Amino acid sequence: MTSPSPWDINRERMVEEQLIPRGIHDEATLRAMRTVPRHLFVDDAMASAAYGDHPLPIGSGQTISQPYIVALMTQALALKGHERVLEIGTGSGYQAAVLSRMCRKVYTIERIDALLVRARKVFDRLHYHNIISRIDDGTAGWPDEAPFDGIVVTAGGPKIPEPLIEQLADPGRLVIPVGDQFLQELQLLEKIKGEISVKTIEYVRFVNLIGIHGWSA
Repeated sequence: MTSPSPWDINRERMVEEQLIPRGIHDEATLRAMRTVPRHLFVDDAMASAAYGDHPLPIGSGQTISQPYIVALMTQALALKGHERVLEIGTGSGYQAAVLSRMCRKVYTIERIDALLVRARKVFDRLHYHNIISRIDDGTAGWPDEAPFDGIVVTAGGPKIPEPLIEQLADPGRLVIPVGDQFLQELQLLEKIKGEISVKTIEYVRFVNLIGIHGWSA
């Protein structure tokens, strides 16, 4: 029997100390967080800090979110395994990687070429072949592949972009930080039988959602 690596131990500690005590209880989410090697999604110089209880810079003015926030947003989608999920803001690729372990296919959009190129290399290295990516304005969604069972937005905008609501399946769930450029409410929008409901999950701080339906660059 192979002994766990230091990375395996760090992932388990992250789950046991950061996620479960804060209310992350969905088994699929916990399993994905235990599985995906977060340290591969940051620069080598920061790998030792990858499982800490904080975000980390990834270049181009962007960050990889704190593990708890990734888990919280993932859990809010209530995935069962058959879904098609749209992610706005690929960034490091870590959130998409976590989602890919929990659903049928992930579509992820990034506006910064360098970030997507790096993320794709990690996806290929890990053989996460159910992640489809493109460079575009994520606030407009991905209409050619809609509808999506779940949508997650990893940047904070002034409002929920209307195209994303339109591209959400019924039933479907959309998770997004909404607020000003300094503090946002992490909101869960649910579409059920044509009715829309929105509730606040947590207060968060994300980088700006840039695009025609977000903040200007």
